[in-house]
Amino acid sequence: MMDLQKQAERFETKVHYEMITKVEFSKEVGGVHKLWAGEKEILAKTVIISTGATAKYLGLEDEKKYSGGGVSACATCDGFFYRGKDVIVVGAGDTAAEEATYLSKLCNKVTMLVRKDHFRASKAMIHKVNNTPNIEVKFNHELIAIEGENSLVERAVVINNQTQETSKIDVHGIFIAIGHKPNTDVFAGQITLDENGYIITEGKSSKTNLPGVFAAGDVQDHIYRQAITAAGSGCMAAIDAERYLSELE
Repeated sequence: MMDLQKQAERFETKVHYEMITKVEFSKEVGGVHKLWAGEKEILAKTVIISTGATAKYLGLEDEKKYSGGGVSACATCDGFFYRGKDVIVVGAGDTAAEEATYLSKLCNKVTMLVRKDHFRASKAMIHKVNNTPNIEVKFNHELIAIEGENSLVERAVVINNQTQETSKIDVHGIFIAIGHKPNTDVFAGQITLDENGYIITEGKSSKTNLPGVFAAGDVQDHIYRQAITAAGSGCMAAIDAERYLSELE
């Protein structure tokens, strides 16, 4: 990442570490967009939004304690570290089913914890889960605590929410797959968002509903969510912004 930053700075890119707290986008072609970092006002003819999406967690204190030591929200990112080991996937939707089937190819055993008595995933993904021999599904089960030593996960404490019976499962990894929240709150009411808060872009471009405002990466992509796809869409947004500016001239 530092190499990428250095390359950008070679082309006179200025990097500022600030939090944008407010925006006021122009609706006019060639208009000036206003952004604020606290009291500081920033003016720009083009803006590329790449604020990403934040993985949702259960809210357990143990999740923070063991983050990086066995708790993850991305199987494709971290699954390799658990090759041949036992892991847990928490969730009931397509994301959880995809994570579980992916991990089943690497791990010894995958246990899925589903809070209700049914999946929310598509029939195709449920079929995949049911036909993968090393995936065990525990319906009506919830993760309530994580145990370990030296900041490394060793056990998951789960509860059957029907019988209130608690039990412990020996695992090395716990993958939370209950969805992501796009970081778009500051843009609400100005940029067109879908029902889940992701920025809607036009066709295969990075263009938003406002001229001169573009979106790239996970903030507008709820399907792939990979660094390489985000980087590719960032390149698209840069080209779209450059073309927009050249057309103004």
